[in-house]
Amino acid sequence: MNQELANYYAANAAELEAPYEMPERQADLAAVKDRVAELLRGHKVLELACGKGYWTKVIAATAASVHAIDINEDLLAEARRDAPDNVIYAQADAFELPASVGRYTAVFAGSWWSHVRRENQDRYLAHLRAQLGKDVLLVLLDECYVDGTSTVIARTDVEGNTFQLRMAGGERVEVLKNFPTDSYLRKKLANAVREIRIERLTHYWLLTARLK
Repeated sequence: MNQELANYYAANAAELEAPYEMPERQADLAAVKDRVAELLRGHKVLELACGKGYWTKVIAATAASVHAIDINEDLLAEARRDAPDNVIYAQADAFELPASVGRYTAVFAGSWWSHVRRENQDRYLAHLRAQLGKDVLLVLLDECYVDGTSTVIARTDVEGNTFQLRMAGGERVEVLKNFPTDSYLRKKLANAVREIRIERLTHYWLLTARLK
């Protein structure tokens, strides 16, 4: 993970789950939670960049097991305080996964894909395929850009990555946050996955596919 991004989330641990408390998102969240729980029912799940475990708990309610990883040990310490019995939290970098072919039947990432640079996405998808094996269910959940609710985009680079200015430790920092269209997602993932399905609500999008 980009070190600046890791530092940002470490400095803002207390506000990490604040977007999930916004009143205007509650209807979407209720629908998305039900969908994620059903998609991952009975699966052995690897969760990437789990933070304090917001989505881990949703997944654990129906999954056979969840191995939730994050690079930030302080966030994991909070998550472990009320960890479900079928969850193991571990410190690990989502960009440097160990080989685990056959260990998991699904991989989930909530509000994380938007932090992967567009120019690195093909390479990362290849990494997932190499480390997890074929036919593993991929579930990506992330945010839509909504005028008046989302933090405004401050800059777009030559690769098309978009950046927001956020506060961390009393200072403004630039945070990578991409908002891909359905057509972009389908094109970008086409070589790495099959059976792509995308569901889009007002505040969130959900993608499911199988690793090739």
